[in-house]
Amino acid sequence: MSTDRFQMPNDQTLCSIFNGADRDRSGAISGPELQKALSNGTWKPFNITLVMKMVTMFDKDGNGTINYNEFCQLWKYINDWLNCYHRFDQNGDGSINRVELNQALSSFGYRLTDQFYDMAMRKFGDKDAVVFDNFILLCITLQAATAAFSAVDVQRKGEAKVTYEQFLNMVVPII
Repeated sequence: MSTDRFQMPNDQTLCSIFNGADRDRSGAISGPELQKALSNGTWKPFNITLVMKMVTMFDKDGNGTINYNEFCQLWKYINDWLNCYHRFDQNGDGSINRVELNQALSSFGYRLTDQFYDMAMRKFGDKDAVVFDNFILLCITLQAATAAFSAVDVQRKGEAKVTYEQFLNMVVPII
């Protein structure tokens, strides 16, 4: 038995969600269609930056949209993040506060300063909390930045010497 709090819907329900999102009946979902189909728990649409990153991540045929099979994989990915999110939302208020964010990122292996958490709360949340979609965006951005940095931190010391152009080539794709 799974310990996940939120389970994947059955195929019929998932197909119904996909068809509801495919407003132009093209058989594929664009970023804006996907954004309208997702909820971050605040009655606001998902962050469009995250939506477009997810379309890129799951668009296996490179046509800028996601078909039903790609959507099913994306839905599982979101569901996995939702379970993770709720695991760290210890007070159950539907958002991740600064302490909970620190606990989440620490459990992922990150050891970050208070200054980082100040910046992360400004960039991905408000002064008090990060909502679901912005939590995913923060985590995948941090993961991408870590991968880019690791490529130049050849001695694995947590430091690297890079030129300005190398730095730009590392961060611009992440932004």
